[in-house]
Amino acid sequence: SNPFEVKVNRQKFNILGRKTKNDVGLPGVSRSKAIRKRTQTLLKEYKERGKTNVFKDKRFGEYDTKISPEEKMIRRFALERQKNYGKKNIYNLNEDEELTHYGQSLAEIEKLNDIVDSDSDTEEKGTLSAELTASHFGGGGGLLRKKASSGQQDEEEKPKSRKELIEEMIAKSKQEKQERQNRRESALELTEKLDNDWKEIHTLIARKPPKSERKDKEVEKPKPDEYDMIVRELGFEMKAKPSERMKTEEELAKEEQARLQKLEADRLRRMRGIDEEANKKKPSHVSADDLADGFILDKDDRCLLSYKDGKINLENEDKEEKDNEEEEEEEGGKEDDESEEESEQESANENEEDGAADSHSDLESDLESEEEAAGNKEQKKHKINENESQNVEELDPKMKAATSELPYMFAVPESFEIFKSLLAGRTVEQQLTILERIQKCNHPSLAVGNKAKLEKLVGFLLDYIGELATLDLPELRTIDKLVLPLYNLCQMFPEAASDSIKFILREAAHDMEEVIEVKGRATFPGLDTLIYLKITSLLFPTSDFWHPVVTPAFIYMSQLLTKCRITTLQDVIKGLFICCLFLEYVSFSRRFVPELINFLLGVLHISLPKKQAQGYTVVHPFTPVGKNLELLLVCDKQDLESWQKQHLPLSTVTALKETSRTEMNHIRLSCIALCFDLIKKCAALYESLPSFHEIMHPIRILLMQHVPVNEYPEKLQEWYQSALKELETKEKHYTPLVCEKKKPVPLKQYTPKIVKVLEFGRKQAGSKKEQERKQLIQRHKRELKGAIREIRKDNQFLARTQLSEIMERDSARKRKVKELLGSLATQEGEWKAMKRKKGKT
Repeated sequence: SNPFEVKVNRQKFNILGRKTKNDVGLPGVSRSKAIRKRTQTLLKEYKERGKTNVFKDKRFGEYDTKISPEEKMIRRFALERQKNYGKKNIYNLNEDEELTHYGQSLAEIEKLNDIVDSDSDTEEKGTLSAELTASHFGGGGGLLRKKASSGQQDEEEKPKSRKELIEEMIAKSKQEKQERQNRRESALELTEKLDNDWKEIHTLIARKPPKSERKDKEVEKPKPDEYDMIVRELGFEMKAKPSERMKTEEELAKEEQARLQKLEADRLRRMRGIDEEANKKKPSHVSADDLADGFILDKDDRCLLSYKDGKINLENEDKEEKDNEEEEEEEGGKEDDESEEESEQESANENEEDGAADSHSDLESDLESEEEAAGNKEQKKHKINENESQNVEELDPKMKAATSELPYMFAVPESFEIFKSLLAGRTVEQQLTILERIQKCNHPSLAVGNKAKLEKLVGFLLDYIGELATLDLPELRTIDKLVLPLYNLCQMFPEAASDSIKFILREAAHDMEEVIEVKGRATFPGLDTLIYLKITSLLFPTSDFWHPVVTPAFIYMSQLLTKCRITTLQDVIKGLFICCLFLEYVSFSRRFVPELINFLLGVLHISLPKKQAQGYTVVHPFTPVGKNLELLLVCDKQDLESWQKQHLPLSTVTALKETSRTEMNHIRLSCIALCFDLIKKCAALYESLPSFHEIMHPIRILLMQHVPVNEYPEKLQEWYQSALKELETKEKHYTPLVCEKKKPVPLKQYTPKIVKVLEFGRKQAGSKKEQERKQLIQRHKRELKGAIREIRKDNQFLARTQLSEIMERDSARKRKVKELLGSLATQEGEWKAMKRKKGKT
């Protein structure tokens, strides 16, 4: 072998016990083996790619025994039609289809055999007769030859002229037309006769059978199937109809505004006493013969067109209009004068005629006529006055009702004074109606500035509620009703409502700080501020962790329970109301409020007789020693026995000065009962806290050791027992303190770490499965690379074979071209030689 074709694969170092297979490589030998293998396999497939050496039945279902022969034939026929559906040659128009025009074949139309006679009126279609074609296009000779061949005429008879043939042809066509007309008329007559006969027979056939036979038939009828009954019921069911599109908020606001405007116009009309029926024009009677052409042109509107300084002169038109008006007035005056003169003349003529008839009674007749005329005038005036008085009497109650009725259209008041005057003297229902109409008439979608106006209305309504709360007798029911329109406005304008409430709370907190700086102690606010705090919980969500309105209100209430001193019974009632608000605020979030627990403990402390507090500590604003310690203490047994369970209304805050001693004691007992109820609710609210028992421990000690339960009425004792039971039944939710469990850190060891080596020289990490997976991946990569390399070599081999085929074809073509060119050159040389010889000769 050639030493230059040998490749030696050297190793860096020898390893004992390893067998080496590919120390020496022979690339030339391996290449020749690969080429020989491809020529035997790949090249053979390439050359036989379009050949089929085996007969195989490829008909559909030939080797499928599950299909019947009929199904096979049907399927084969369908496949054959699908195969022949597409044209094999796009340029052969007549290959497998027939061109048509309006359903008729173009090949048949081109034969011109379906020519219709223009004289025929029937639906029959015919062609030109042989006589007609022979006479027009054949010169008559063909017609004579046809007749002679038929044997109907004698051979010795003379041929007819062209004129005679045309006349005979026309007579024959008319005769055929007449025969067709007769046939059509006879067919129509027979059809009508058949219809009449059928009607007579039908009356005999459609006779009603007797009742006995009908009953038998009805019995024979089978009962309808359930499916048929359901189908019939579905047929009679109501079908779904498309509903109207839901209107947007702007469309609803426009419709409501239009409705209120119409009602306001009706109210104003009734207030002014205008009768709607009188304004309606009654339709004038129009006769059936009226042509509606009795109009008269009052004046000629045409005018001369004139210009002055390049502009149309309009002064002439104004002058003409004034002149026309003056002329009309003058004509009207003249007509009045003429009518008066005519009436005088007629009366004079009548008088003359009367005088001629009876000349002896002139004076008497004049006097009687004057008296009668005067009487008639008085009667007419009296009737007119009576009618007017009746109309006024009828309209008076309507006018009064219209004036007392609320207007339907209201503008948004620009100031609080106008708003207050608008609602002053109105009932609660009327005030709600006014506020509702203000919102509907001034919806933000109706005009640009309505939004700013309605935002002002929020502040006006809050001020009005505060003013109602500061009255001597606060109108709490009215305030309760006004919360609804305030809520609607808050939903429309949340930013304006939040700004208004924050401003009120900011002012109240600022006033409390000023009082503390001046006097050193603060007092509870008025009823209006308490109502504002209640409205805040209705308008805004109180369960948020932080809210721009509720959070300041929360802080303000906590300051009230800690900084305001308890000196009177009104302060206790206000404090308990704030405690109720706290529970309402934290009902969902369950946020712990320490001021609430401390205040309830202080309220129970001031209901005890004077003694030192043991086992609990009183927190500010309550003091363990002082003059207001027995503020809720009741010693009168009669008052204790006569007390009944009742709620504490807010109106008691302002009406305590006029109450008696017994009523005051009853209010004290009601405050204690309310305190027990609040303790019970707090226990249910904070039972999930880990420190619940420690928080409620002072209250539990005070209830168990210091409260004089035996002196209280039975109902109050029941409230006491329920509150104490609620505190004692709660379980403790303590979790023991345990150190956090951690995985122990092992000590450092110096033993070597043994790692299994699967392939020499490569360190394999991970588990056995991971190592096997990596080996499979590596093997897949190796095989993939080898397959890609073999495919690339196959493609190169095919490319070389194709190139060799092309080169062979090109070389054959070039050889033939050279042969042709050589033969042409020899021919041209011989021709030139012959030409030269001829030129010499």
